Amino acid sequence: MTQSDTKIRNSGPKQIKIPPENTFHPGRTSTSELVPSRYALRIGDIDVMVVSDGVLPLPTAMLGHNADPTIRATWMENMFLPPDAFDWALNAVVVRSGNQTILLDAGLGLDPDLHLPRAGQLLKRLEAAEIDLASVTDVILTHLHMDHIGGLVVEGVKERLRPDLKIHVAAAEVKFWEDPDFSQTRMPDGFPAALRATATKFLSDYRDHLQLFDEEHEVAPGVVARRTGGHTPGHSVIRIASGDDRLTFAGDAVFTVGFEQPNWHNGFEHDPNEAAKVRLNLLAELAGTAELLVATHLPFPSLGRVAVSGDAFRWVPVFWDY
Repeated sequence: MTQSDTKIRNSGPKQIKIPPENTFHPGRTSTSELVPSRYALRIGDIDVMVVSDGVLPLPTAMLGHNADPTIRATWMENMFLPPDAFDWALNAVVVRSGNQTILLDAGLGLDPDLHLPRAGQLLKRLEAAEIDLASVTDVILTHLHMDHIGGLVVEGVKERLRPDLKIHVAAAEVKFWEDPDFSQTRMPDGFPAALRATATKFLSDYRDHLQLFDEEHEVAPGVVARRTGGHTPGHSVIRIASGDDRLTFAGDAVFTVGFEQPNWHNGFEHDPNEAAKVRLNLLAELAGTAELLVATHLPFPSLGRVAVSGDAFRWVPVFWDY
């Protein structure tokens, strides 16, 4: 086993039993990568691999544009983060349940107009992990922002995917992107146009592959998508459950600052007030169940648990096991 693929063996109060064989294997590590980019674990009988899509540099105000700038600056300083901009992690997940290989979100892809050379790494990292795109039977999309669907619209990718690929997404999300509303977002210049263009191309290219659901949908044994709304009208989270083990992929429902400051509004949220309600409810639920959490923009590998800390929450990362 290499540093690029590690497994959780002891995850806190619960012991995750790992059978002798995991169908994910180390693959090969690129000599250009100085840090790990893949992290494998088992949830009961289900194989899970978190894959880094790189990082996305954004202004710090994006983490809480409704917060007092002084308080926000103090939070950044206390977290040893730069005051003006820092790198948001980008994470996707691959799941194998039964005979299905499921991709949870598809990364940023390539958008040269936004000048983001360190993002959009998912496709090459899947290849390095020896995960063939043709083996993917299903894709579940938390929502249709470009850092979650962009990998699917990279030139040549559709031709490498199965003709019977199923892409699962909430019906409310597809409806929203037919005429998206950016009036409550606070994004850097160029992002609204890029988001709209990417969603339009995705829907044009893949409409025949879409499997729409309203509120909840089981994609494979133990893999269930549930619409939360908030971040976008059709934003969804994915619950993975097998035996006594549970993991929730929260997409963009939770950001780094959201544990201590769950009411701060993220610049990408199309309904910030509703997004804050969704975040509070989800964090309270996860604190109660003590299950594992992965989210798109938490630092890789993004695996941890939620604890209650006074009037807010606390992020408890797992210990890496080499």
